[in-house]
Amino acid sequence: MGVATTNVVGRVMASIGELPGGAPIHFESCEDLNGGGVLTALPALMACGLLRHSGKYFSLPSGYYTLSNIFLLLGFMALNRVNTIEALRRHSPGEWGKLLGLDRCPVVETLRKKLKLITKSGDAVEQWATQLSKDWITAESLEESIGGLLYLVDGHVRVYHGSQTKLPKHHVSRQRLCLRATTDYWVNHPDGTPIFKINQTVDPGMIEVLREEIVPRLLRDIPNSPNEEQLKADPLLANFTMVFDREGYSPKLFKDLWEEKRIACQTYRKGNYEAWPEDQFQPCEVSLKNGQKVTWRLAERGVLLGSKKKERIWLREIRKLTDRGHQTAVLSTAFKPEMPEVARSQFGRWTQENFFRYASQSFDLDRMVDYELGEIPETVEVVNPRWRELDGQVRKRIAKLTRKKAEFGDLTLRGEIDPEKVEGFMGQKVGLKSEIEADEKEVAELKSQRRDLSRKVKLSELPAADQFKSLNQHGKHFVDMIKIVAYRAETAISQVLAEKINLHHRDEARGLARQVFQSDVNLRPDHEAGTLTVELHGMSTPRDNAAVEHLCRQLNETQTQYPGTNLRLIYKTVLSDLP
Repeated sequence: MGVATTNVVGRVMASIGELPGGAPIHFESCEDLNGGGVLTALPALMACGLLRHSGKYFSLPSGYYTLSNIFLLLGFMALNRVNTIEALRRHSPGEWGKLLGLDRCPVVETLRKKLKLITKSGDAVEQWATQLSKDWITAESLEESIGGLLYLVDGHVRVYHGSQTKLPKHHVSRQRLCLRATTDYWVNHPDGTPIFKINQTVDPGMIEVLREEIVPRLLRDIPNSPNEEQLKADPLLANFTMVFDREGYSPKLFKDLWEEKRIACQTYRKGNYEAWPEDQFQPCEVSLKNGQKVTWRLAERGVLLGSKKKERIWLREIRKLTDRGHQTAVLSTAFKPEMPEVARSQFGRWTQENFFRYASQSFDLDRMVDYELGEIPETVEVVNPRWRELDGQVRKRIAKLTRKKAEFGDLTLRGEIDPEKVEGFMGQKVGLKSEIEADEKEVAELKSQRRDLSRKVKLSELPAADQFKSLNQHGKHFVDMIKIVAYRAETAISQVLAEKINLHHRDEARGLARQVFQSDVNLRPDHEAGTLTVELHGMSTPRDNAAVEHLCRQLNETQTQYPGTNLRLIYKTVLSDLP
C-alpha cells in the first residue's frame, strides 16, 4: 500500500469513543471463534481511517447498532471475503456478533436499512470519500520530495448486466466486446494502492476526465506542492506526474498541463514510429517496486509532437528494446527523473492492473450494491444513436472497399497471352472496377448523411426508446470505500508479515494475511486490567508461525483500544504459551 500506511506501528489514531445510542459493547471469553483472526487487522483499519470521519459525515437514529458497529462489520466482512450483504445469511450472526462485542450482528434486512440511512445523502458519501483520499494523499506526500509525487490513472469498465435501463455501450477489453457499462477512473499510488475513483455513467474519455476532474482534485488535495518561487527557480520542476495508458495520449493535453499548471504527463507513444538503431540502446539497471532488480536496454531522444503549431511541445521519448527486437516508446514531460526511473514508472503500471484484477476477484469490486436508479442531467451530451449507426455502416463499407481495391491491385494476367484469357481477365477487371465505383458512391453518400448529423446530442433530445438513467452510485461508492480501506489494511498487514518471509516468497505475504484473518482465535477479556487478548491458532508451517509472532509483536506496540471500550488489544499465538 502507500508508503504512509506501510508501518502500522505508531499510526493508530486515538481511541474513538462510542457514538450515542446503541447496545453496550461487552466481550466475554470464548474459544475457537471462527474467523476471529480478522481482529488482527483492526489496528490497520483504524490507521487507514475506517472510523476517523464517520461521526462527522454520517448519523444513525438511536437503535441497537451504532455507526461504529456497522463500519467495523463491513470492514471485517471485506477482509474475510464476505463480499455482499446477502452472503451474510450463510454466516452465524452470533459468531460475527462476538467480533463486535455484541450478542449478534445485524441480519441482512437490518444491515440494508442501515446502509440506506447512512447513504441517503449522496453529498455526505462524496465528502467522506474525498476526506479519506485527502488524508491518504497527505500522509503519502509528506514522505516524498517536492515534485516527486507520481500517480497512476486508468479507467476500469464496470459491465451492467441488468435490464432496468439502457446504459451507453463501452468497449470491454478483457472480453473484447461492446457492452452496456459505466467507467470508473481510478487514481492509484505507484505501488497500486488505490487513492480515489471517479465514476462516469456517460464517459467523456480519459482526456476530459483528467482535465475536469482528476487534475483539479490533486492540485487541491496535495499539501506540499511546489510554490511559485520554487517553480520559477527550477524550470524542470513539476507539481506532480501522472502516468496513464494510450487513452490519455494528447500532445495538446501535455502542453496545456505543463505550461499552465506545471504537471508532468507520461504515457506510451501512439501510432507508427520508425525503429531506432539498436546500438543506441544501453543496458540500465532498474529497481522495481517489489525490490527486484532487472536490466533493461534503454535509449532516449527528444521529440517534437503536435499536429498544429500552437499544440506542439518537446517531450522526452524513452524506448525499451526487448530481446525480440521490439521497441516500446514512452513519452514524458517529467524532465528531472533519470531515464531508468521514467521507464520503471511507465512499465510499472502493471501494479494498477494487478489491483483491478485482485480487487475484482477478492473483494468483488464490480458487484452492484443495490438496484436503484438515479437521474442524469438533461443537458449532458451523449453520442447520437443515428450518427453511431451511420458511422458503423461507413466503417463496414470502407473495410469492404479496401479489400476489393487490394483484390483489384493483385489481379494480374498470368501465363501465355491468349485472346480468350485476355478477354476473361478484362471482363473480371472491369466488373471489379464497377463494384468499387459503386461502393465508393455508397460510402460517399453515407459520409454525407453522417456529416449532416451532430455527433453528440443532449440527453433530452434522444428518442424515448434510447433515453436512459444512471445507476445509483451512493451506496456503491460507500461500500467501495470500505473495501479500499480493507485493501489498504490488508496490504499493511501483509507488509509486516513480509518482513519475516524471504524475498523469494514475499508474494506469499498477502496469502498468509488472508489465512490469518480467516483463522480461529480465543478471546480473553480482562476487564479489571483493561485488556482484550486475542489468541491466534497456529499456522501450517513454522515459517508462517514465526511471521505471525512478528506481526503480534508489531501490533502490540500500537497500543490499540477496541473502539467504544477501554480494552487494549493484546495479540499472541496459542503457541506462545508452549515451552
